[in-house]
Amino acid sequence: MVDATSATPLLALDAVSLDTETTGLDPARARVIEIGCIRVIAGRVDASARFHALVNPGQPVPPASTQIHGIDDARLKDAGDFTKVWPELRAYIGELPVIGHTTDYDLTILANECQRAELKFAQPRWIDVRVLAEIVRPNLSGFSMEELAAWLGVEVSARHSALGDAETTARIFAALVPHLREGGIRTFAEAETACRQMKEMVRARHQQGWVEPLAFPSRTDSERTLERLDSYPYRHRNREVMSAPPHFIAGSTKLSEAMRLLIEKKASSLFVLPEKNSDQPPLAAETGIITERDVLRAIAMSGPGAMEKPVNSFATRPLAAVAAEAFVYRAIGRMSRLKIRHLGVVDAAGRVVGALSARDLLRLRASHAVTLGDEIDEAKDVHELGRAWAKLPAVAKSLLAEGIDARTIAAIVSRELGALTRRASMLAESRMQEAGRGAPPVGYALLVLGSGGRGESLLAMDQDNAIVFEKGEPGGTEDKWFAELGTHIADILHEVGVPYCNGGVMAKNAEWRGSMQVWRERIADWIGRSRPEDLLSVDIFFDFRAVHGDGALALQLWNDAYDLAKGQIGFLKLLAEAAGPVEPPVGFFGFKTDKGRVDLKKGGLFAIVAAARLLAIRFHVTEHTTRARLESVKAMKVGAARDLEGLVHTHGILLQNILEQQLVDISSGRPPSNSVEIRRLEKSGQEKLKQALGNLSSVDEMVRDLLV
Repeated sequence: MVDATSATPLLALDAVSLDTETTGLDPARARVIEIGCIRVIAGRVDASARFHALVNPGQPVPPASTQIHGIDDARLKDAGDFTKVWPELRAYIGELPVIGHTTDYDLTILANECQRAELKFAQPRWIDVRVLAEIVRPNLSGFSMEELAAWLGVEVSARHSALGDAETTARIFAALVPHLREGGIRTFAEAETACRQMKEMVRARHQQGWVEPLAFPSRTDSERTLERLDSYPYRHRNREVMSAPPHFIAGSTKLSEAMRLLIEKKASSLFVLPEKNSDQPPLAAETGIITERDVLRAIAMSGPGAMEKPVNSFATRPLAAVAAEAFVYRAIGRMSRLKIRHLGVVDAAGRVVGALSARDLLRLRASHAVTLGDEIDEAKDVHELGRAWAKLPAVAKSLLAEGIDARTIAAIVSRELGALTRRASMLAESRMQEAGRGAPPVGYALLVLGSGGRGESLLAMDQDNAIVFEKGEPGGTEDKWFAELGTHIADILHEVGVPYCNGGVMAKNAEWRGSMQVWRERIADWIGRSRPEDLLSVDIFFDFRAVHGDGALALQLWNDAYDLAKGQIGFLKLLAEAAGPVEPPVGFFGFKTDKGRVDLKKGGLFAIVAAARLLAIRFHVTEHTTRARLESVKAMKVGAARDLEGLVHTHGILLQNILEQQLVDISSGRPPSNSVEIRRLEKSGQEKLKQALGNLSSVDEMVRDLLV
């Protein structure tokens, strides 16, 4: 066995597939009673080396849990406690990464057991087949172990036994690897990163039954490498999602009647009224809640006699609630933090006006298209698309008000720009077919370049797009078809509110579309001849992302471009010279302003982005975002860590200031730009910006030193 490194291909990975069976579902209180592991060697299941142990939890196993996994107190009577099993498990896992289905749950269970027993717990590296499956096939009806096995043609054996589930998970992983590769997730690090970035959402899904839709790889391809951020929770308010009016019940009502009402109302919870209730809706602080799980738990603990007891005996008080005007992500976060599945929704006075459950969220998502769940994807024409796109500044404003980092907001804006461009392409294809031009003659991918490709777009943008198609000559049948498609796309985007690119970087123009062969020759020509006119726009090409079409085609072009540029120091030096010297807009006497404003893109952001791109090409870093590029170069220890950290810090501050100004300008009726009004900033903000811009003084020298 070989310890996993970040570059280990998934098809060659050595790992341990792990599963646990427990006394309950709440990881904070559940105790482990069975552990099963099986090794994966070189990406294949190794059934010859297994680990299995029963664990005596030192407390009775609830009958409800026994019904699931078949393990009762009698079976655990002679089993050792966790302190005896843990050293053996730790030795079996060693330094190998862990594979699981809802891995967070199993690792949390083990960590809690170690804490109780005062044993050392070292968090292993891990990946989760459920999360990875959601990334590459978000349109599946569900992601349970059975559903994944059915999709991948994997036989399920000994379900709900730790060893059986561990083996099934291992086989799911092996069958999933080709699908991950098609989606651009090839190495352990890529899979690990994808899981880690979704960790908090995954935890919320585990607790709430939430299924987070992501873009179809077959439609949006390498957009999977964007930050997997879904802006839906930030677009919609709880009042749009809640069930109203909520169902109330008196606290003196018998539990049997509560069960009858749950069935009759097809509800999963009832709100319990306070003893002194008025005609107005009750305050959440005085209201209780009883759920279907509470009823089952009461029966399991108290037997049939529980049905004759009052609801107050089992209700939870006070009712956890969220404001009706708050965005949905607030509800998701609260459910996750409190580990609950139901919330009350209150008005401004704190009175309960609605109910919100994980089931409500899931049902609403299913009705709003599982790809992205937003209006952009559903727009039937340019008018609907424009109406949806006009909401983006409000989304950005709400995120900024909640303290979301500007880089995260830029990723969301970029994701929406990709969704908009994709939808424009779909509408353009429809126009082509209505005009009798037929379907695309060959496979193709639509690319977004520049800041949109890097995932760093803000609200002042124009079009930067390109098309790559499988085969065809310049001016040939295929090229003419895509020229017409590119024209429609550009026109639709322009109508919606993303203006034509002044530099002509649009797929409707011949130099920004072509077959794979044409693009390879074009890139080789850029690198080999490096004409000044090429250098004016070639840099943004190395930021592209595919947002529609054949992702594999786009990924191949991306890899080819970086391979062709690898080691071409002369080309990179010319590219650096074309960018010009860095001239931060700050001097001894303060900011250098133009009508009270400073262009932070021209005077700072451009230099950081260009430097990060050059270093990425130089050291073959295939990351997209500026931050990831700089941090990857830093990890290689080829530059001054402090200088690189300074650029990352400055990049975030510049984006923050530009975004804040753009929102102010939009609300004031001015077109957004990259120029910031200095007097709008407080003294502390001005000093912070000055210090950040001061980090740019060494950019030119750093880039020159590293381009050798």
